[in-house]
Amino acid sequence: MKLEEIKKKIKEVGEKAVKEISTISEGDTEKLERWKVKYLGRKGAVNDLFTSLSLLSSEERKEAGIQINALKNKLISAYEENKSKIESKREEKKVNLSFPGKPPETGAFHPITLISREITTIFIKMGFGVVTGPEIETDYYNFGALNIPDEHPSKDVWDTFYIAEKEKILLRTHTSPVQVRIMEKVSPPLRIITIGKCFRRDDIDATHSPVFHQIEGLMVDRGINFSHLKGILTHFIMEMFGNTVKVKFTPSFFPFTEPSAEVSMSCNICKGIGCSTCHNTGYIEVLGCGMVHPQVFRNVGYNPDEFTGFAFGMGIERLAIIKFGITDIRYFFQNDTRVIKQFN
Repeated sequence: MKLEEIKKKIKEVGEKAVKEISTISEGDTEKLERWKVKYLGRKGAVNDLFTSLSLLSSEERKEAGIQINALKNKLISAYEENKSKIESKREEKKVNLSFPGKPPETGAFHPITLISREITTIFIKMGFGVVTGPEIETDYYNFGALNIPDEHPSKDVWDTFYIAEKEKILLRTHTSPVQVRIMEKVSPPLRIITIGKCFRRDDIDATHSPVFHQIEGLMVDRGINFSHLKGILTHFIMEMFGNTVKVKFTPSFFPFTEPSAEVSMSCNICKGIGCSTCHNTGYIEVLGCGMVHPQVFRNVGYNPDEFTGFAFGMGIERLAIIKFGITDIRYFFQNDTRVIKQFN
């Protein structure tokens, strides 16, 4: 190989190497390293040029060697420059630990969860146990066993979600079926509460939802009377809303209790004076209750001449609305974290 041919080869390698490195984008470390191996590696183009010097005379070898070394230094400088730019970009992206970090988003309990836990705590302190039951029920447990007749309005398809109407399988409309299931399995005395979802064909508005939560309570033993019921519920309401509230029991009707009552508390907005929240009555309805109907006891195998008991039920959303001053039941189901966080 002649000197002129090697000089031409040196020029071609240099031009090609410079062109290729100029196309490598900033940050492409992998591509830059492949370029280095191709031109500056042990089997690279520059090393091949040094190998070809053996074909020249000593004078020609000296001249060509100077040019190859100059090319090598040029390519090394190009490589180091590109590598330095990549490392500078990395340094810019590194987190400056001297600056305070952003606080992480923390979770919060839903108002329904907060109220449910508070209710449960109060009743557990009074000796009540907590039980659960199925949300998919039969017509018997949801209605029949609770002394609700076939002609009762709540059995209408417009009020109840029937999964299989012919087989009378439905989504429970209240948590009272759990009471029946427990009484079938457990002999008196017993003292229980149950909390869970219920379902009714209600139009969605500020005070109604097709999905809602209820708590049911049941106490059965020898000698239980309405005074026990009144004392338990009065204590519960005062624990929830403060010792200054007034509690009122008003006669009512429920198929599964006799006698039955609606329980109201003095309005926590106007303090019993009268406002738009309580419809100027000074009281807000909180729950329904009563002494367990003798027929319900017969349905579960209890002797109503030997045992008496009381039951009560209330809506969790209603308690949360009263407790937290929430104006619309839909806020509970919209997954708006601004609503949830303000109660934690």
